Amino acid sequence: MVDPTAPRPATHDVENQAPPLVDFNLYETDRCLVESVAREGAGWAGGRLADFGARAGSAEVIELGHLVNRHVPVLKTHDRFGHRIDEVEFHPAWHELMALGMAAEIHALPWNDPRPGAQVARAALAFMLNQVESGVCCPLVMTLASVPALRHQPEVAAEWEPRVRATQYDRRPIPSEDKTAATIGMAMTEKQGGSDVRANSTKAEPVGAGGPGGEYLLTGHKWFCSAPMCDAFLTLAYGPGGLSCFLVPRRLPDGTRNRLLLQRLKDKLGNRSNASAEIEYDRTWARMVGEEGRGVPTIIEMVHHTRLDVAICSAALMRQALAQASHHAAHRSAFQRRLIDQPLMQNVLADLVVESEAATVLVMRVARAFDEGRRDEGQRAFARLANAVTKFWMSKRAPDFVFEAMECHGGNGYVEESILPRLYREAPVSSIWEGCGNVIALDILRAIRREPDSLDAYFAELAPASGADRRLDVAIGEVRDLASRPAELEPRGRRLAERMALTLQGALLVRHGDPRIAEAFCRSRLDGDRGATYGTLPPDLPFRDMIDRARPRVP
Repeated sequence: MVDPTAPRPATHDVENQAPPLVDFNLYETDRCLVESVAREGAGWAGGRLADFGARAGSAEVIELGHLVNRHVPVLKTHDRFGHRIDEVEFHPAWHELMALGMAAEIHALPWNDPRPGAQVARAALAFMLNQVESGVCCPLVMTLASVPALRHQPEVAAEWEPRVRATQYDRRPIPSEDKTAATIGMAMTEKQGGSDVRANSTKAEPVGAGGPGGEYLLTGHKWFCSAPMCDAFLTLAYGPGGLSCFLVPRRLPDGTRNRLLLQRLKDKLGNRSNASAEIEYDRTWARMVGEEGRGVPTIIEMVHHTRLDVAICSAALMRQALAQASHHAAHRSAFQRRLIDQPLMQNVLADLVVESEAATVLVMRVARAFDEGRRDEGQRAFARLANAVTKFWMSKRAPDFVFEAMECHGGNGYVEESILPRLYREAPVSSIWEGCGNVIALDILRAIRREPDSLDAYFAELAPASGADRRLDVAIGEVRDLASRPAELEPRGRRLAERMALTLQGALLVRHGDPRIAEAFCRSRLDGDRGATYGTLPPDLPFRDMIDRARPRVP
């Protein structure tokens, strides 16, 4: 019989494991991000970004990200007495992250402080919060993006803008005018239409005269409503004058509940901390925003901003995956050597560094174009095209990137206690939300045909890098050739989008990036000297220097 008082064998000593990557500054340890923020005009926000980076990288906030994914939202259609309430119940960690994001003005900084560089500073804040948890970034960016659409209806904007620009998060399900701040979501997709919103069937019946700013009653079913716990939603419905944009509040002007019925929450692959719902409009009260029959051009202003954040999210997932992989490799040993000292692992990590830094410089440059587009028509045109190109390419790169970073960990990266499975599930969301690959590629072609000045602005952005690298010059010529053959563009739309993204990344790195990263990018992404997987860079590149530049150091 075993003696329960006997000492246990010492078989559970923990050896050769990396310490948790916590309590580090997400801003100050990311040299590429710091350089990009300064270069793109937001150097004035450096102190603010460093403070947020320290908070977001703390063990406490990182744990909040884990908690909101372990305790997912729950739909409460009725209270215990049988009254319809249509509410979504969240874990307290969700509300803490929402409060953190709103206090940092991720949802409102460019509107509250519209100085040059505000969009870049906000992009950097979103870049860091997405590394902790992307789910909360969905309602934050939609709230941000609602403002340009609301401004199509000045009296509606006058009522709602102060609420959505406020920074004190308020979780209470009460009338928005009584809250310290409000959030706005989006409900466009229907079963039969998907991205083809003109196939929508939701009807809008005018109350009285109707028209812009007028009252309507909506009837229909929305297949995807993003963040159904928001205080109001921008949506599309057919009125007498055609497909129009409407604002649907959760509460009526008298404070009672609007007939916005939550049918069920979607059981999604990723983005699980954030609720997505099917909703029913049953003579639901709404106000028209913008011109009647011009719903798509009105709401596209919102989509333009949310697409930028989809790209930011992808770049952020890549950065966090790289941080985790390089940290693990620096502490884990195999075959008598640390992983980070082994040539093949160095090639993989260096390749991930190249991809991550190319992603970061691209999204921050597009964020600056949003800033400058308010004052400069050329930058507005550049943002119109570059935003779609960036969204397309970042969405395609993120899933494979995160998978490779997961593989760097072996089995440790495959378990749920690690952040890598969550990042991996999150990565495909970016390719689905706000248009899948084909939709974005077609949008790029549409911009080139309808707004040729956007293509001119794209090439103007490449011009200063011309002559700096032979491989880049060849890539620029290839893009010109592809874009000059309109009859062949649609079946080659993805090829054009890919080459435009790679060429723009190459130009930015050649002009502004670390020379080692720029050289590796041009050799592997533009010249074809790379295999089909990560870790196939030319062997004469300075792998260890590239990794050390990007690896976060924990105090």
